[in-house]
Amino acid sequence: MGCRLTAKQVAQGGVIAAMYVVLTFVFAPISFGPVQVRIAEALTILPMFTPSAIYGLYIGCLLGNIVGGAVIWDIIVGSLATLIGAGFGYLLRKNRWLVPIPSILSNTIIVPLVLKYGYGIHNIPIYYMMAYVALGEIISCYLLGEILASALLRHGKALF
Repeated sequence: MGCRLTAKQVAQGGVIAAMYVVLTFVFAPISFGPVQVRIAEALTILPMFTPSAIYGLYIGCLLGNIVGGAVIWDIIVGSLATLIGAGFGYLLRKNRWLVPIPSILSNTIIVPLVLKYGYGIHNIPIYYMMAYVALGEIISCYLLGEILASALLRHGKALF
């Protein structure tokens, strides 16, 4: 038994993917590397509003990594980190404070491994890279994500 998407859900996912790509590209200097604050990760709050955000974030991250010139392991595995975070974030959607946690955790664990093995960054210990990625994710997902969630809860309900 398959899952059928409505035109509205496809459109929402497409818009979310496009926003993720644009934000990744515009903020490219801080979106990649061992010390990063990927502004597009603020969108990981969106599974709280619509399941369309799950695949929208995944496709957006996939395309953002391609446009950003990422290595194949980052394109595949880094994008899967976003998919994992978005999927589990959706499951926690009833509590807005929990929604960002899966994205923070999945990226904190996976991205440093991609940096080490995909990009060959061996001069920074993995636990430092984990701390740097976690800090960037907390800034993006919690700080910026909370600002986005508050604005959408106040003014953007019609979008979803």
